[in-house]
Amino acid sequence: MKVICSSEFVTIPDGGAYSLLSPLALQTAVPWHVKDIVVVVVVVVVVLVVLLRFEKVTVEVNQRHIKVTGKRGTLERVFRHIQTEIVFVSAQKLKVSCWLANKKALSCVRTVASHIKNMIKGVSYGFAYTMKTVYAHFPINLAFDGDKTINIRNFLGEKVVRTRHMLEGVTVKSTSNKDEIVVEGNDIEKVSLSAALIHQSTLVTKKDIRKFLDGIYVSDVGTVDPIDA
Repeated sequence: MKVICSSEFVTIPDGGAYSLLSPLALQTAVPWHVKDIVVVVVVVVVVLVVLLRFEKVTVEVNQRHIKVTGKRGTLERVFRHIQTEIVFVSAQKLKVSCWLANKKALSCVRTVASHIKNMIKGVSYGFAYTMKTVYAHFPINLAFDGDKTINIRNFLGEKVVRTRHMLEGVTVKSTSNKDEIVVEGNDIEKVSLSAALIHQSTLVTKKDIRKFLDGIYVSDVGTVDPIDA
């Protein structure tokens, strides 16, 4: 059975500036032979995404170009490669719809809504990935060149220096705990990718990874600013 429309709603906290897009009319979205059918089965998937308490966030929508502004900065993302309709149904609710979609296209509806949700959370609280160094004999030495570059030395006793640069908008620093660092930023994709680059730089090769567990691993994922209950 063909799904005529699938929709996903994202709640926008405290309203904000937005630009309304004209919704697709059913008569233009549905082919003529479908409109001639006497009984049309319409399956509408509606899921309300209830977000946490955020401070004032401004969301702007312009032809699937999303711009979210909060207390921590601004994030922008373009979803024009996905055939979806993104409109405001009210000042605090954003609807993501997909018309006449197959199974593959329907999976993009929740994906787009989740991306927007992460953007709102990022500009409100930020994302923090906590990483810890693990070693059995050779201690891993970490040195920082500002808050954008990390140098890894003495991994498995090697003399080579592994240098990793953080992506745009991402910082790395040490914490008060021993052998622990934290990667912070507003964009969850860039923060997680920067943490992955650090982890991949200390992969054990040509040895039994069940025995040689040295490396830098993600130990916790959270937010930079605490979330109010």
